[in-house]
Amino acid sequence: MENITLTSSPTTPYFPEVNFNVEKGTCEIKGESYMEETYKFYLPLINWIKDYTKKIKKPLEVNVKLIYLNTSSTKCVLDILEILKDFEDDGGTVKVNWYYDKSDPDMVDEVEDFEAESGMKIELIEFE
Repeated sequence: MENITLTSSPTTPYFPEVNFNVEKGTCEIKGESYMEETYKFYLPLINWIKDYTKKIKKPLEVNVKLIYLNTSSTKCVLDILEILKDFEDDGGTVKVNWYYDKSDPDMVDEVEDFEAESGMKIELIEFE
């Protein structure tokens, strides 16, 4: 399996930065996510997580630092959380940390919705 590293730039501010690392067992998504054709962006990430949970089967830590996501991004993140929940239900170890701005109570509500829909425990962590 290959690592996935994507950086955002001033020309693509609506694409999040991504760092999925096989050796460390970490996935990080940060920034904003409101691109067109969202599923095309997220499909390789979803497939990476599916492969990791089926082939590598080691503990996985997911750190989400999204300050904004649109409806289609929300659906893709929910797909990821459901895969992680299935992995956990099959005996895998997963930790999901969601970093949020304490001045944005809507994000807390969004994360609570993700937890309710996916069944995946998400640790909320404030950042400044």
